[in-house]
Amino acid sequence: MSVIITGATRGIGAGLADAYRQQGASVFGTGRNGADVHLDASNPDAFGALQDALGDQPVDLLVCNAGVYLDKGQSLDTGYNADMWAHSFAVNVTGVFMTIQTLLPNIRAAKAGKIAIISSQMASQEHAPGGSYIYRASKAAVLNLGRNLAQDLKPEGIAVGIYHPGWVRTDMGGGAADIGVDEAVRGLVAEFRDLSITTTGCFRTWDGRDHAL
Repeated sequence: MSVIITGATRGIGAGLADAYRQQGASVFGTGRNGADVHLDASNPDAFGALQDALGDQPVDLLVCNAGVYLDKGQSLDTGYNADMWAHSFAVNVTGVFMTIQTLLPNIRAAKAGKIAIISSQMASQEHAPGGSYIYRASKAAVLNLGRNLAQDLKPEGIAVGIYHPGWVRTDMGGGAADIGVDEAVRGLVAEFRDLSITTTGCFRTWDGRDHAL
């Protein structure tokens, strides 16, 4: 089994990489430092290096995990500047699309390849408590992206799932979060395993529940 994970050098991405290696999978991780290939997801010119590194290797599972959360604690009156919006969407949305677009030939080569997109409960329009406008908007956008990709790729037998990984104790989630990386990873690995054409387009939690859109 060949697994590609973006943002694989820390947090959930690093945990997923370790878990799949322990299962004997061939794991290829991207990130800014210490990864198999350096990938700045906000830079459109960086994706050529990713394709060069993979060549024509089939990819059974692509996990789009890389993301940023830049607008914690921003003020509605004075915060959320334009550069913060642009960079967040470049990584959290455009970067996901370009990763998938770049590796689509590799996923097709696997014959039954899968794509897992890490979004967040903060993507939900039904649960909208306010604040974190940029992060919420970007995660809602990538949820929409994933659900539309699921429709376009379904005839090819490629399943796409979108996931809330839980509120996880990482640099992004903070020390007060609900669960540890190991718990999130165990749940996500199980969800990715169960992803199929019959469930493509799903928005699910790490612990196996359908999430409100």
